[in-house]
Amino acid sequence: MLAAIGAAIFFSRAPAPPTVSYAVARAPDSPAGASSLDASGYVVARRQATVAAKITARVTEILIEEGMHVKEGQIMARLDDSNIHAALVQSQAQLAQAKASLAAAKIAFEDEKPIWKRSQDLHEKGWVTGSDNDAERARYDEDEQAVKVAERALDVAEAGLKVAERNQEDTLVRAPYDGIITVKAAQPGEVVSPLSAGGGFTRTGIGTLVDMDSLEVEVDVSENFIERARPGQDAVVRLNAYPDWQIPATVIAIIPTADRSKATVKVRVGFKQKDPRILPEMGARVAFLAANAGAAQAPAGVLIPAAALVEGNSVYVVSGDKVHLRKVTLGAKRDRDVVVLQGLAAGETVAVGDLSKLSDGAAARRLETN
Repeated sequence: MLAAIGAAIFFSRAPAPPTVSYAVARAPDSPAGASSLDASGYVVARRQATVAAKITARVTEILIEEGMHVKEGQIMARLDDSNIHAALVQSQAQLAQAKASLAAAKIAFEDEKPIWKRSQDLHEKGWVTGSDNDAERARYDEDEQAVKVAERALDVAEAGLKVAERNQEDTLVRAPYDGIITVKAAQPGEVVSPLSAGGGFTRTGIGTLVDMDSLEVEVDVSENFIERARPGQDAVVRLNAYPDWQIPATVIAIIPTADRSKATVKVRVGFKQKDPRILPEMGARVAFLAANAGAAQAPAGVLIPAAALVEGNSVYVVSGDKVHLRKVTLGAKRDRDVVVLQGLAAGETVAVGDLSKLSDGAAARRLETN
């Protein structure tokens, strides 16, 4: 009891984590005049699918959840296979029967061969009549043909087994490609069918799978300014969720048709770098860079407040409720900011202010966002 009271007093007197301000590393602004056109749109996935079963059946097991990463061929769900499994067992038995029938036919044919040969020899010597020899030849031909029939029956049984195995495989719903589950559409006990679209209580799919490597931005550009955009043109994307983060991009294609109701043309813009913070359906703004912007289109490094520096060339990077000391390579100063050339990426958060009480791996509380 005394030990518990002492522990409670100790922890109640433990100093609270130091409070510091946070700042987000941002890419330096592009030079004035570099953008020839601005347009807004949304992040979309070029490869997105509602994964469905090939057959109509009841779901027995769901192996996915929203946010789960899945690999190509990974099982997403299992369907009721009781009837199909019974048909598979039947096909396996039929195959075994066909193999046994073929073996029996071959044995009978091999046994008939010497009998037919002996009948021929005796017939040539005149010891067997022609009718008896013809009857023996008929039995020989019949046994030979029985082997061929058994071989074809075996082929049919093997084909039937492959069909049954294929039906069994269709009870497993697999991922068609690598991606992330964004929607879980079915639950165990529900009936799914690829032919049930349009109503009722039957699901059409197991879940929605998105290939995050296929993310891009679609923007609507006024047809009055579409001449300022061209395939292969450099651009900068700013997400509404991260307005200070400039993402290098390029124009993939200009869709060769206009929307008469909005007088716009759709333009596809691809990201030059992938990042897990980029999510489908995020709002985005695209700045199409002028052709003469040159190397100034993508200023090197990121900007952070000079007050974030520790020991001249280090910063405390915030990860959750802790900070970690990291060395960086510095560039030129810009007013109260400093350019970090290496060691820090745009969008990362650093601690700012009185950093004397911090240490590598220490906990810290957020005071405000700069």
